Amino acid sequence: MRRASSAVRPTAYDGSGATSSWMSWCRTSFGRVAARSAGTGRCQSPKRCFRKASGSRWRIPGGDASTACALVRRLVARDQAELQAAGEAAPPPRSAPELVDGFAALARARLTGEGRRRSLARYTCAVESVRDPELREILVPRDNAGRDAVRAFVAAHGAPDPDARTLTLLACVDGLILDSLLTGAPVSRDALQGLVAAALRP
Repeated sequence: MRRASSAVRPTAYDGSGATSSWMSWCRTSFGRVAARSAGTGRCQSPKRCFRKASGSRWRIPGGDASTACALVRRLVARDQAELQAAGEAAPPPRSAPELVDGFAALARARLTGEGRRRSLARYTCAVESVRDPELREILVPRDNAGRDAVRAFVAAHGAPDPDARTLTLLACVDGLILDSLLTGAPVSRDALQGLVAAALRP
C-alpha cells in the first residue's frame, strides 16, 4: 500500500487569514524542499530545515501563522540584501553584454549552493501565495540597488516606459531561473541576450 504523505495539504483561502492547515503544509513542505536542495533527500525535522532555508535561528512555535510569515520575510530580506550588495559593489553596466553578464552571474548564484536552496523555498512560497494575500504581499518585488541599476540602464538607452520594461525584464529573467530549476538545463546566454534586446527595443 502506498504510504500517504505526512504533510497536511493547504485548505482553500476563505478570506479570514492563513489557515492552520496551510501553516502545517508550509512548514513541512518548505523543510523538505530545503532538505532536497541540500542533497540530503529527506528532512527529519521540517522546522529545522525551514529555518535553514530562511537563514533564521528562531524557534518555530507550532501552529503560529505569524511566525511562518516572519520566516518568509526573513527569506525575502536575505534575497534583498544580496541584490542590494551586488548592485552597490558592481559598476553600472555600460553595454548590453555587460548587463547580460550581470544576469548570468545572478542566475549562477540562484542555482547553486545556498542560493539554490533559497530559490526552491521562494518558489514554493510563491505558489502558496495564490491562496494567501498576506504571503503574496511579502513576496512582492521591491526596489534595491540591483534593480535600480537595471532601470537606469534601460532608461539611458531610451526605452519607452523604463519602469515597466525593467519589471518585465526582471520577471522574465526570474522565469528562466525557475525553468532551470524545473528542467535542470542551464540558463542560456542567448536567452538572456534576447530578453535584454527586447527590453531595449524602441
